[in-house]
Amino acid sequence: MTRTPLRPLARILAARRVGENPDSIERENLEQRHEAARDDSRARAEGRLLILGVFFLCAFVMVAMKMSALAASDPSEPKIAATGAQIVAARADITDRNGRILATNLSTHALYAQPPLMIEPERAAAELAEIFPDLDAEKLQRKFTGNRKFIWIKRRISPEQQQAVFDIGDPGLLFGPREMRLYPNGQVAAHVLGGAGFGREGVSSAELIGVAGIERAMDETLRDPGRGDVALALSIDLTVQAAVERVLEGGMRLMNAKGAAAVLMNIHTGEIVSLASLPDFDPNDRPQPLTSGDPGDSPLFNRAVQGVYELGSTYKIFAVAQGIDEKIVSRSTMVDITGPLRWGKHKIRDFRNYGKALSVEDVIVKSSNIGTARIAQKIGVERQKSFLGQLGLLDATPVELAEARRAMPLLPKNWSEISTMTISYGHGISASPLHLASAYASLLNGGLKVEPTLLRQDQYVRGSRIVSENTSKQAREILRQVVTRGTASFGEVPGYRVGGKTGTADKAKSTGGYYEDKVIATFASVFPADDPQYVLVVSLDEPVETSGKEPRRTAGWTAVPVSAEVIRRVAPLLGLAPGVEQVATSGITLARN
Repeated sequence: MTRTPLRPLARILAARRVGENPDSIERENLEQRHEAARDDSRARAEGRLLILGVFFLCAFVMVAMKMSALAASDPSEPKIAATGAQIVAARADITDRNGRILATNLSTHALYAQPPLMIEPERAAAELAEIFPDLDAEKLQRKFTGNRKFIWIKRRISPEQQQAVFDIGDPGLLFGPREMRLYPNGQVAAHVLGGAGFGREGVSSAELIGVAGIERAMDETLRDPGRGDVALALSIDLTVQAAVERVLEGGMRLMNAKGAAAVLMNIHTGEIVSLASLPDFDPNDRPQPLTSGDPGDSPLFNRAVQGVYELGSTYKIFAVAQGIDEKIVSRSTMVDITGPLRWGKHKIRDFRNYGKALSVEDVIVKSSNIGTARIAQKIGVERQKSFLGQLGLLDATPVELAEARRAMPLLPKNWSEISTMTISYGHGISASPLHLASAYASLLNGGLKVEPTLLRQDQYVRGSRIVSENTSKQAREILRQVVTRGTASFGEVPGYRVGGKTGTADKAKSTGGYYEDKVIATFASVFPADDPQYVLVVSLDEPVETSGKEPRRTAGWTAVPVSAEVIRRVAPLLGLAPGVEQVATSGITLARN
């Protein structure tokens, strides 16, 4: 910047020549400089005011636009921005095969405290203990008056409890939104559904994850945001499931049993229409696992899937069907049953003396251990193992339950000839009732392999062939004879032509050996036997029928009557009309109902 001197020499010399005062020149220059500075400051100030005015104008325009947008939009709750991975709380519904809700979500709240914000922590602790009786007022008070800045009080509360906490009026008691899993049918299908709980938790949301049953096995599918509102449809029929559970519970009490299990399966598709295990639980309030004792005593234990037992004579039909299919024997082949049958130091005996020989059919009808063992000897070790493997009795079932993956059948370490003989009548091998139901379905539906499933199947998938259609038909006819004139006479349900096989096995001890007075009683049945639609397996743990002079524990007296009542109740629900039978002696038609 060029500065103008206040006393320029040329002007001073000129002023002196004419007699003027040089100081006036300095004052004039100083005034000019001040005026220039004022003009420059004024110009800068006006520019700044102009820029500030434009800024405020833009701000007011933006606010007006935002207010207009808010006024035109639908009202909604404000959302808190959060850092980190998003917690997805949404979970798809679960329905039965007819679309009825088995599991859904319910909006609720969690209760937590921020002690620094609390006004009266002592009073709040006392009143919270009154609202939630399981809370201790003294412990709460110590937490509220300590150094903690955040305390979870309840992970889930009801609307009534939330209002009661509101009424306390303490600003340090706060609520976090939650979605809880609701099972509107309570204990019905508890072991199928399993249950869900909270995984990762934040103040404003929590992750719902499956903890057991199909909730855990299908967890990723149920949590998939891409499903939208599409529910997971199970093969279970809610009405049938409730009926089976009610009858099974009554039968368990009547037969003084410790526990019970039932599996009802579509014989062609493998769809499980009902799966029950008693005792059970309410998945809305899932109990804690046992920390001591026998895990099988816990209501969480799924006897139909997790329970692997020796299922006794229900296995005999497998040996006979294999023998017929491989043309080793026929139904009329006579089998030597004189006993006891000796193999080394082992002796195989029958429950009763049935004479010296029985036909293959009567070996099943009378349930002869000796006769079945002799047929198994002809089959041999390797062929027996292969056949039972095809029926799915040597591996875990592929059903969609988390517990099923760990329920491996118990097999002999050394599968010798004596193992083949005892396994033929269901001893020395353990499997679950679900294993047995799947094997019966594959054998009796025409001889095609089926895989058990808890998901509704909209298309039929044909399985691989295990036995011929003729063998499958003969097996059904033999099982029908077991009901009409054999050990399962109490299993007859007029109009539904039930066929099946009983099985009574001594209960194994956890420490080795067997109990002398405790059994697992099982009845595996098919109905209608001439046009098979469903397989039903009922198993009772330690049953005792006490109506007679002596206690009776065999399946014919315990599991069979319970199965018959189940079929009587559920067959109409399944859409099966009572059959019409021809009376040969009179030539008239008799309708049974």
